[in-house]
Formats: sequence, structure tokens, C-alpha cells
Amino acid sequence: MIGKLIVASILTGIISGFFITLYELLITFVSEVLFFGNPYESISTLPVWYIYLVPTVSIFIVNYLVVKDKNIKEYGVSEIADSIIQNKMSIRIKTLFWKIVSSTLSLSSGFMVGTEGPSAGIGAMIATHIHRWFNLPVMMIKMMISIGASSGIAAIFVSPLTGISFAIENIAYQFVKQYIGHLILASVIAFSISIHYLQPIIFKHSLGRVFDNDYILANILFIPFITSFVYLYLFLKKRVLLYIDLEIFDKVSKYRNHIFALIGGVVVGTILLIEPHAAFSGKAIVTHLINQNTSIPLYFIFLIIILRIIGTTVSIYANAIGGIFLPLMSIGALVGYAYGELLGNYAGFPIEPFYFAAIGAAVFMGVIMKLPLTAVVLAVETTFDYNIVVATGISVVLVSYLSSFYFDIKRMYATKIDTLYIIKKIKKRVIDDNSL
Repeated sequence: MIGKLIVASILTGIISGFFITLYELLITFVSEVLFFGNPYESISTLPVWYIYLVPTVSIFIVNYLVVKDKNIKEYGVSEIADSIIQNKMSIRIKTLFWKIVSSTLSLSSGFMVGTEGPSAGIGAMIATHIHRWFNLPVMMIKMMISIGASSGIAAIFVSPLTGISFAIENIAYQFVKQYIGHLILASVIAFSISIHYLQPIIFKHSLGRVFDNDYILANILFIPFITSFVYLYLFLKKRVLLYIDLEIFDKVSKYRNHIFALIGGVVVGTILLIEPHAAFSGKAIVTHLINQNTSIPLYFIFLIIILRIIGTTVSIYANAIGGIFLPLMSIGALVGYAYGELLGNYAGFPIEPFYFAAIGAAVFMGVIMKLPLTAVVLAVETTFDYNIVVATGISVVLVSYLSSFYFDIKRMYATKIDTLYIIKKIKKRVIDDNSL
């Protein structure tokens, strides 16, 4: 049986690695088709009406597919965890296919969502079929789903340790002690395939294993700075847009998806016109802007931060299909970079903005998605810098604590609308109306 499990894990990793690579390359290909070349270069040459047309038509198609099969939207990392708990894999191949199509359309047309949900689904589905092919015991379906989802995430992140820790915190936490070896085996193999075709995110300007005491005060001051942007993101998502959504549900609930799809298309189209780098998943903005040696103007950084915060939250409400890992990471990286520029240029701190870009990327994602372990591992794997690892570990805990004063952050609502909050608001309104 052990031999079967090892072979099944290896096969899951190999197939997942190739399928995830094809999924990522498909997104790039469709994006270049929609925008007639590299969108960062071609958008400025295209008509304004066309820039608005692409995301608007794409999100309407996605919403049409969601109406036909609601599982396209609901199926993601949290649903895989539920499948493991229930000891079954409920998603159909047809649903997964349309989810990949919807995700590809969302990402390639400029919506600010990530790829981890569909990637985990691909890996989990592959593992489920391998479980059936090898005629493994029914009790091992949980393990195979965990292995498949983990390998899919490791491949799409092009990051074995970050992918494994993400999977453990989200999916396989119940089976770590018993099945961690097989999970690591499949994840590392899937990563070893994707690394040949996809680009990992690596911060090149880290200091290494020597602690720099000059950064201690700057690290302390960074905590309230990034907390303010976490508040801004959550306020927009959980207060402003949720309030609008609640009003739409009250008055024109029948057309809710159409209205938000139109809003999403207009917002993304506008962002594409203002600055194409502020759109899409966020991987390009991190690798392109953070790792270059030239100074980036502060106004440009803050412009992209605001645009990405608005675009990411609107993408969720418009039913864009995908995850949120990379979009949040990109926002945090830019917040950290801006902080480094501010302290270096105006406060005389001898620090590099790239240092805080790495911390910000890990912390912003870790706080919003409630993944502190993944945040620390991400800092390790992208920088190999003890200064950044320590600062990330302290910051992700303290920023989470400070954010909890005003927001109840739930992992399952990182990429969803807080429907329970809507229900509570509606009930409260009914009670208030009855008391009049």
C-alpha cells in the first residue's frame, strides 16, 4: 500500500504540474489575444471603447456561466477543505472546466483575482481520479484530495514551501501528521515542473542572514502604516460595497449580477486606461516594479495602490472567478515599497524600500486571508533574509490584532461576499421596521 501511495503522489505531482502550467499559460495567451499583444504595451494603442468592452463582455459571460452552474463561483480552496471533511469530492469535471474558463476570462481581461482556487481544484480533481485508478481504499480519498490540492497550489505559486504551508493552513491541516510526506512529495514534483515554464516571485534586494538594527524603529512604525491600508481595503469591501450590495438586494435583486458586472467592467476598463500595471492578478506589478533598482515616484505607487484596492474589491463583487492571494500580495508589496520611499526620502532613514515591499507583501496577504504561517514561509522563500522573516512574523500578528478592533476577518470570506452579514442586516431592518 505504501508503494501505491508513493506512486500515486508522484503521478499526482507530475500531472498537476503540467496541467497548472497549461492553465497559467492559457491565461497569458488569452490576454494577449484580447489585447492584441502584451497588454502592458498594447493597451495604450487600442481604442478607449475597446478597453471598456473587453472586461465588461468578459464579466457578463462569467456571470452567465455562474447562473448556469453556481458551483463555478463557490468552488475554491474553502470548498476543497469542506470536501475533505465530508470525505468526498463533489465537483464535476464539467463544473471544473467552466470554472477554468471563467477564471481565464476574468484574469485575462484585467480583473484583479488570483489563480489558487482553480489550481487547487485542478489538482484535487486529478488526485481524485488517480485515487480511483489505483483502486485505493475509500478512507484515503481525504488524503488524495489534500495531496492534489496542495500540488496544484505549489505549482501555481511556483513556490514549494509557500504552496505547502498554504495548503496546510487552508486544506490539509487535519492530516498533516499522518500524510505530510506524501503532500510534500507531490507538491515538490509539481513545483519542479512549473518552475521550468513559469516565473516565481523573488525579492532580489534582501540583506541575508545579518541582522540590521537600523531597521528596528522603521519596523515598528510600519505596523500602524500597513494597518491603515488593511483598514482601507476592508472598509471598502465590508462596508462600502457591502452597503451598496445590500441596497441592490433590497430594490433590484433580480438584476444584482448584471449591475455589478457592469460596474466591474467600467472600473476595470478605467484602471486599464489609467495604468495597465494596476490591473490583472498582480504578479507582474510585484516582479516588474519591486525588483528594479530605479526609484519609483511616490504618486505613481499610491495611485496603483488605490486602483488595486478598488479593483480587487470590485472584482469580488462582480463575480470574477479566481483567488485573492496574488492581488493581496501585490497591494502589500506596493504599500511596503511606498513606506520605504517615504522614510528614505523624507525622514532620513537609511533603509531600502525593497525590504518593506517583501514584508508588506507577506503581511497584507497573511492578515486578510488569516494565514500567518504562510506569510512567514513566503517571507523566507522569497527573500532568505532573517530581518524580513522576523519583521513579518511580528507584524502579521500585531496587524491582525489591530485590524480585529473594527473588522471581523473570516478566512472563508476573503474571496466571497459576507452573506451572513447581509442576512443580519436584513433581519435587523425588518425588526426596526416592525417596531415603528
